[in-house]
Amino acid sequence: MSLNVIFRCVGWAGSLAVMTAALPELAWKAPSQLAEAAPLQQGLSRQSFVADAVARTGPAVVTLETARTVQRSGLPSGLLRDPLFRRFFGDAMGGGTPRERVQRGQGSGVLFSSDGLLLTNAHVVEGADQLTVGLSDGRRVEGRVIGTDPLTDLAVVRLSGSGPWPTARLGDSDRLQVGDWAIAVGNPYGLESTVTLGIISNLNRNVSQLGISDKRLDLIQTDAAINPGNSGGPLLNADGEVVGINTLVRSGPGAGLGFAIPINRARTIAAQLVSNGRASHPMVGIRLSSVPAERPGAAAPAGAVVRSVAPSGPASRSGVKVDDVIVAINGVEMQSPADVVSAVERHGVGTPLQMTVRRGDQALTLAVTPVDLSALTSS
Repeated sequence: MSLNVIFRCVGWAGSLAVMTAALPELAWKAPSQLAEAAPLQQGLSRQSFVADAVARTGPAVVTLETARTVQRSGLPSGLLRDPLFRRFFGDAMGGGTPRERVQRGQGSGVLFSSDGLLLTNAHVVEGADQLTVGLSDGRRVEGRVIGTDPLTDLAVVRLSGSGPWPTARLGDSDRLQVGDWAIAVGNPYGLESTVTLGIISNLNRNVSQLGISDKRLDLIQTDAAINPGNSGGPLLNADGEVVGINTLVRSGPGAGLGFAIPINRARTIAAQLVSNGRASHPMVGIRLSSVPAERPGAAAPAGAVVRSVAPSGPASRSGVKVDDVIVAINGVEMQSPADVVSAVERHGVGTPLQMTVRRGDQALTLAVTPVDLSALTSS
């Protein structure tokens, strides 16, 4: 060994000796000594906030098992009833009578009322001939659909019997912030009481941004895993309160993003379904798009451009015209078409709202009275 290497080794050893002498608390300890020192740390718990949150709400999370009868034949029913067709092909086609089979499905739900009412997704119970609800304590009871709202993908189911039923505490989705903890609870792939953890990734994510045109929703976006079978289950905050109803997960490009219906919206829809069997959706009869950017690549200006106006609809009767730019509703600035839709939805049916539009160089305020969607589509 060269003198240079020896001096380096000695220097390192000397430094280590000085450090050990100066910082005796850094001296090596045996594993048994470390194990004895661990209990000295006060205030630490092996149980996380997730376990506490799930313990509060978990008993109210249920499994929904559905059965629906579907026709196995792919031929039109009118053709099967045709006498000439049945004469020549009746034996080969089973006598012309379409065969039936039972299609089974599964989803999740959450009990929100001691009366045995639960929230789930409309697509979970759609077309179900039989509905069985499984509770976390092992009970299995029949359920009856009180009402569904396909536009928001929400449904209310009532359990048979008198209970007692566990209930979940509903939170306030308007108080959520991006970055808050998000806990998804449900029964994906039939695996009961599955819990996943993430954060709130975005608020007020409009379904139109996901390429969905037959729904009317502003969703909570989360990276907590929501898989098939989680639909209808609760999204919890760190305190175990329900802040959303899980509704879908994005597959393909952008996979791993989950979405939930804000509980404040779900609470309103549920109340309407329980009292009326249907939900009301305010409409003014316009189709909107974003305001074009001034140059390619630039951000779109605030507001929403009116692209079409339904004849004899509320907007038409109030003087709204194609190419008007909606800049405010009831004095609140509108940043996008989604803001306009949300503002009309919150305003409700039958009461005039003040719509401020920009028409050329003019700013006009028009009184528009929303009507229910059913009245607009039937006219």
